[in-house]
Amino acid sequence: MISSIVFVLLTGVTVFFFSKRIAEIRANINIGRDLDLSGNVKERLMIMGRVALGQGKLVTRPFAGIMHVFIYVGFIIINIEVLEIFIDGIFGTHRVFYPLLGKDLYYGFINSFEILAFLVLFSCVVFLIRRNAGTIKRFSGKEMTSWPKNDGNIILIVEVLLMIAFLTMNAADSILMIMKDSKLMELGMQHYTEIKIDNFFIVSKYLTGFMPDDANTLHMIERGAWWFHIIGIFAFLNYVPYSKHFHIFIAFPNTYYSRLTPSGDFNNLEAVKKEVELMMDPSADPYAAPSPDENAVPQRFGAKDVNDLSWKQLMDAYSCTECGRCTSVCPANQTGKLLSPRKVMMDTRDRLEEVGKGRKAQGEAFDDGKSLLKDYVTPEELWACTTCNACVEACPVNINPLSIIVDLRRFLVMEESAAPTELNGMFTNIENNGAPWQFSPADRGNWTNEL
Repeated sequence: MISSIVFVLLTGVTVFFFSKRIAEIRANINIGRDLDLSGNVKERLMIMGRVALGQGKLVTRPFAGIMHVFIYVGFIIINIEVLEIFIDGIFGTHRVFYPLLGKDLYYGFINSFEILAFLVLFSCVVFLIRRNAGTIKRFSGKEMTSWPKNDGNIILIVEVLLMIAFLTMNAADSILMIMKDSKLMELGMQHYTEIKIDNFFIVSKYLTGFMPDDANTLHMIERGAWWFHIIGIFAFLNYVPYSKHFHIFIAFPNTYYSRLTPSGDFNNLEAVKKEVELMMDPSADPYAAPSPDENAVPQRFGAKDVNDLSWKQLMDAYSCTECGRCTSVCPANQTGKLLSPRKVMMDTRDRLEEVGKGRKAQGEAFDDGKSLLKDYVTPEELWACTTCNACVEACPVNINPLSIIVDLRRFLVMEESAAPTELNGMFTNIENNGAPWQFSPADRGNWTNEL
């Protein structure tokens, strides 16, 4: 009874703090501009199924992709075993699914979980070695400071410990379940006699040789590993929303709301588009449009800070896995320029967290005198971008760093007239000649004179 009460209290505390953090992230995402991404449900579900659930873009790099699939599938399926642990913790039962499934089916299930646990353990160890002893360039960069580096290692180490605890629990438990009934009854452990298995589990049997013969000690090991495993899961659940590994959850809505238009399409600023349409249509009545609200704050051209970005762009920032695939394929970064699409997403998330905390303390009027542009992302980084969409194509969860880069550049050009000299010359030619070249429109056909 005491054990069940402690378990229920721990569960309640875990759910409370997890829900609180999720509410904070949701409020931060809602700081962004409204954007209608409704409709196309079937297409969006297919994209989410292929990219988030099916890990479709990860396996383009086979080694890392397959290892990640092991961890992902193990994480999903082993949660069935966690469900059993959860029910046992609340009601004080022991392997509650055993009588429901029967001996043979239950034994098969646990063996499959153990195989997955071993694959997760193996993959995490490989990733730890690869991350810390390898020379993979995308794991480095000026944005990969101590926290991002440590974050990746912390999660991998936690997963290794959780899998070891799971296998240790099964090893000790299987020995107790094979013991003679009379010995267990004498020690008051009759709940172990209710489950009968004929052999050890497929992976944890290799740990049984390190286990003691004493039933009391085995019981302590089994209970210790059980509590370590479930408390570790509770701690993991509350750590993840502060970590890059929040993509475990948010990758699903983020891929659902993926961009459906071709990558080369750029959206028009509505206010500018309306003015151009009026200019191009001689019959248009400029007074026919509804009058703007006099009290409304005019929307910026482009984006200076996170509140100028859309909620989808802010969701992208929280979805970033910091894997560096975007930066590794960026031609600007490959040629030594400052631009790193991963840094743009990490900077956006860091700034959003800062603004979110400020708004929570001071309200929507919060102003710390800083902004995403210049204080986090410099113009030099932005103008290095070739808008090639390589980063967008490479992202395993369909994040679009380019949309943020373009919006920040739009602000520089349209609000601050701070375009590079080369672009200012082009803009002048378009304004005067209707084309990027420094030739009069009357001379455009001169090339035909020699034909």
